[in-house]
This record gives sequence, C-alpha cells and structure tokens, in this order.
Amino acid sequence: MATPFEVLAEPVRRHILDLLRERPRSVGELTEQLGLTQPGTSKHLRVLRDAGLVRVRPEAQRRWYELCPEPLAELDAWLAPYRWMWSGRLDALEQHLNTMPSGSDTSTRPGQPQAEEMS
Repeated sequence: MATPFEVLAEPVRRHILDLLRERPRSVGELTEQLGLTQPGTSKHLRVLRDAGLVRVRPEAQRRWYELCPEPLAELDAWLAPYRWMWSGRLDALEQHLNTMPSGSDTSTRPGQPQAEEMS
C-alpha cells in the first residue's frame, strides 16, 4: 500500500482533495471538475481510498466521496520540524510589508501606469 506522501505526489489527487475539502462530491461531479474520464477519476479515488485519505458513502445509486483528515494530520506532524525553514521567511516578508508606506496606491498592479500617467 502506498504512503500518503506517495499518493499526494500526484497533482490530480491533490486537486481531488482540494475539491473534497469544500464538501463531499460524487464521482460524476469530480470527473466533470477534473476534466478526466470516469474510469480515470475512479482510479485516482481508489488510490486515495486505499491510502485512507478519502472514504466513500453509498447513497442509492450514487457514491459520495469525502475527505478523511486523519492521515493529513500525520503529514502535518511530520512537517512540523521543518516549518522553521519557511516561517522565518514569512516573518521577514510581514516585517517588510509593515515598513512600506501606507499611503501608496494599491489599486494598480506593479508595472501598470497610474491614472494620471494614462491621460
């Protein structure tokens, strides 16, 4: 059986988890959202189910898939000692943003001309 790390290495499976994070979904709905065939979607769902990341709930003729958060907590616990690597960078970014002038016009994107430059 594949570990959650191996299972989540596949971007389509991460996308499925993102969709299921919002709410339970049927295979048909996931197939439509992913742009895959029904057999392709079912194959990814089987891998996620075997890894314990999703569970299926039959309801009449439909099968509803929902997220199982417990294996994700295990991943989170494994990542915890590595958070220092990016938390310091996020703190530095926050400090930098706090030093920026607050009166700057944030309604334009970098590289976009200001309204007075366009006239």
